[in-house]
Amino acid sequence: MNSELCNLCPRECGVNRQKGEKGYCHVGNELRIGRVAPHYWEEPCISGEKGSGAVFFAGCNMGCVFCQNKDLAKGIYGKSYTIKEAAEACLTLQQQGCHNINLVTPSHYVFQIIEMIKQARENGLTIPVVYNTSAYEKVETLRLLEGLVDIYLPDYKYADSFLAERYSKAKDYPQVADAAIREMVRQCPKPVFDKDDMMKKGVIIRHLCLPSRTKESKKVIKKLYEAYGDKVYLSIMNQYTPYGDIEKFPELKQPLSEAEYDEIVDYAIELGVENGFIQEGETAKESFIPEFYRDE
Repeated sequence: MNSELCNLCPRECGVNRQKGEKGYCHVGNELRIGRVAPHYWEEPCISGEKGSGAVFFAGCNMGCVFCQNKDLAKGIYGKSYTIKEAAEACLTLQQQGCHNINLVTPSHYVFQIIEMIKQARENGLTIPVVYNTSAYEKVETLRLLEGLVDIYLPDYKYADSFLAERYSKAKDYPQVADAAIREMVRQCPKPVFDKDDMMKKGVIIRHLCLPSRTKESKKVIKKLYEAYGDKVYLSIMNQYTPYGDIEKFPELKQPLSEAEYDEIVDYAIELGVENGFIQEGETAKESFIPEFYRDE
């Protein structure tokens, strides 16, 4: 991997982030974080009662048109941290009682994250580290994290290349995500829980159901279940919010209907999925979007 000619992710921008050049992810080499706080809206075995210790990173290599955190993803929000400060922030989250350290959208900071985790562990970090990602990852990059990440929490956004290109300008997303998740499962092949049913190691694959795309969601669930069975947990999410840059996408301007979501969940049950999570009630609200830091 080359930190000067950036090829960390599948975009392979080739920019020199060491000199401050910004890639597709909208950030340079400076470690920028949008929020560090307990987070209560993850899966029950991640958030628990005391929250997941979320570290929201600025920038993103996806750029989905429906992104709920688009200003953070575009690098508009976020404060600069040294690696030492980031490691200390992880230790503070542990002291607050968080069940884990949840690295949200971390792909473009892998080199800094490796040092951050090492420093935090040298200074007493013992809770699991969660790598919360879009799954648009290079296998070579993920291998750098082996032994440092305890739980992988990837999305699987699309099985259809047309939709991946339409909504995220990532036509190769299905192939890239397939390879990335195989590597995650290789590193964490078996889910492990403690006595309180909190996950200590394993893989949870998330799928955000989009309105008018019921067939696509079924295709995703079938593909993942046939590939991994109960070796991973599937999280079927109904929290799509009509938000972001969706003016040119009329099919995305309404929430996912209850009937659409029920149909998708029923399909998963009929397929035989047992290790899974579903969402109940009204989760598609902007109140679930946290406030992010911004440099003064």
